[in-house]
Amino acid sequence: MSTNGDRAYEQAEKAWREAVEKSSTRDACFRTLGGEELDLLYHPGADAADGDDYTEKLGFPGQFPYTRGVYPNMYRGRLWTMRQFAGFGTAADTNERYKYLLEHGQTGLSVAFDMPTLMGYDSDHARSEGEVGRCGVAISSLADMERLFDGIPLEDVSVSMTINGPASVIFAFFVANAEKQGVSRERLAGTTQNDILKEYQAQKEFLYPPQPSMRLVTDTIEFCAKEMPRWHAVSISGYHIREAGSTAVQELAFTLANGFTYVEHALERGLDIDAFAPRLSFFFNSHLDFFEEIAKFRAARRIYAKRMRDQYGAKNPRSMMCRFHTQTAGCSLTAPQPENNIVRTAWEALAAILGGTQSLHTNSLDETLALPTEKAVKIALRTQQLLASESGVPNVIDPLGGSYFVEALTDRMEEGAEAIFARIAENGGVVKCVEDGWFQREIGDASYRLQKEYEAGERITVGINKYVDEETGPPPETLRLTQEMENRQVAAVAELKSKRDAQKVKASLERLRDVARDPSRNTMPALIDAAKEYATLGELTDALRDVFGEWQEGNEF
Repeated sequence: MSTNGDRAYEQAEKAWREAVEKSSTRDACFRTLGGEELDLLYHPGADAADGDDYTEKLGFPGQFPYTRGVYPNMYRGRLWTMRQFAGFGTAADTNERYKYLLEHGQTGLSVAFDMPTLMGYDSDHARSEGEVGRCGVAISSLADMERLFDGIPLEDVSVSMTINGPASVIFAFFVANAEKQGVSRERLAGTTQNDILKEYQAQKEFLYPPQPSMRLVTDTIEFCAKEMPRWHAVSISGYHIREAGSTAVQELAFTLANGFTYVEHALERGLDIDAFAPRLSFFFNSHLDFFEEIAKFRAARRIYAKRMRDQYGAKNPRSMMCRFHTQTAGCSLTAPQPENNIVRTAWEALAAILGGTQSLHTNSLDETLALPTEKAVKIALRTQQLLASESGVPNVIDPLGGSYFVEALTDRMEEGAEAIFARIAENGGVVKCVEDGWFQREIGDASYRLQKEYEAGERITVGINKYVDEETGPPPETLRLTQEMENRQVAAVAELKSKRDAQKVKASLERLRDVARDPSRNTMPALIDAAKEYATLGELTDALRDVFGEWQEGNEF
C-alpha cells in the first residue's frame, strides 16, 4: 500500500517528466564510449526513497528545493554559458579581444574594468596614472562604451559587467549605448555585478558609505524590475570573499546573507518579491577541494529556495531558483610551474559543472603574472569545450546526487551556513556587521589559519612547498601594455571634454545631485540622461560623493 511519502515522490517524478517532455534537448550523443544508453537522471525510485524526505531535501531537477538543479533537463537541454572574463587597455583594444573570443566559440561576454574605473576615476585623473588599462579596460564615458561594443550586436549577446562601487554609472553608460545602437532596454540581456556589500567585506572597491550604496543597488533593482526584464541588476558575489581567504562555508553563508539583505531592501522599497527576485543571480568561486565545492553549490540552491519561499513569501518558482555564474579560483594559481594551472583550472571547472552552474569562466594559466595572452585565453576556453564535448559529464543531471559523501557534505554545508546566519543576526544584520568590521575579521582569521597550515606542510601546493623545480626555464610570454596606450586613452578623455556641450553636462550633473538628495527618487534615469550628455565617470561619481560622502574603513587588524 502506497504511503503519503510514496505518493509525494511519485507526483514529483511525474511533474518532472512532464516538464522534461516540454523542454528542448541538445543535439548530442547520450551514450557512453562503450555504447551504453544514459538515463537523463538517476534517482532511487519510490520504493527505495523516503518520499517526503527526498522531495523536501533533494527533489527532482527544476523542482523545489532545486538541490539537483534549477532546470528540469539541465545540460541535456543546453550547456552552461562559456563566458571568459576579459578587458585590457583601451575600449578599442578590448573590442578586438571580444570579437576574437566570439569567433572561437565563446557564448557571452564578461567585462573586466581597470582599477581607475573600478574606483570611479576618469583615465585622466592624477590617481589613475600608471593604472590605466592595466588590469582591465578603461571606461571613462559613454564614448568609451560605444567603442567597447562597436560591431557587437547587443540584442544577441549577453553581457556581464564586473563593476560595483560605480556600478550604476557604468550601467547607465551601457543602457545609453544600447539605445544608440537601436536596442531597446527590454531586449538587453546580461548582468551588472553591483554587489557593494562584498566590497566592504573583501574586495575594498567601495566609494560611498554603506547606507547610500545600498540605495543605489536598490535603485538598479527597481529600475530593472520595471524596464529591463532580461537584465540581472545584481550578481551577489562570493567569489571575492573566497579570494580574500574565507572558507567554503563562509563564502556560501556570507554570499547568501548579502543576497537576502538586497531582497529585504527591495521589499522595503515596496517592490513585490516576484517582481524582482527572478532576476537576481549569484557568482561563486570554484576552489581546489573538488567535492566540497560541489556540495557548496548544491547547498546554495537548497538554502536559497527555502528562505525565499518560507521567509519572503515568494510564489513564482523562478524567485526561488539560485542561478549562478562560477569562476575558477584565481588564488589557487601559482607563478612557478604555471602549466600546472591548466590542470587546477580543469578540475575546478569540472566541480562547477557537476555542481550545476549556469555559466562559467575558466582562468588562464598566466594570470598570476599578467593579463592573459590570446593563447592562454584559448586554452582556458578549450578547457570548457573539452569538458562539454568529450568528458560525458553534461549528459546526466547531478550525477553525484545520492552519493553518501556528497549528500553528507551538502547537509554539513547547509548546517554551517545556518549557524553563520544566526551569528550575523545576533550582531545586528549584514550592514551593521559591515560597519563594525565583523566580516573582515572573520575572513582574516580564516585566511590566517589556512596559511599556517601551508607553512606547516599540512597542506601541499605543487611547485610551492613540494615538488619544487630547482631549475626554472624562461618565464612564459605575457601580455604587455605600453605607456603609449595609456597616453592615447588620456588624450581621448581630454578631447571628449573639450568637444561636448559643457552647459548641458553641468545641468545634468546638478539634476543628478537633486535626485540623489531625495531618497524617494530613483537615480537611474538621471544617470542615463547625464551619460547621454557625455558626462564622465569621474564627474558622475563626484556628483554622488557631493551628496553621499565617502567611506573610510576602520583598521580591523
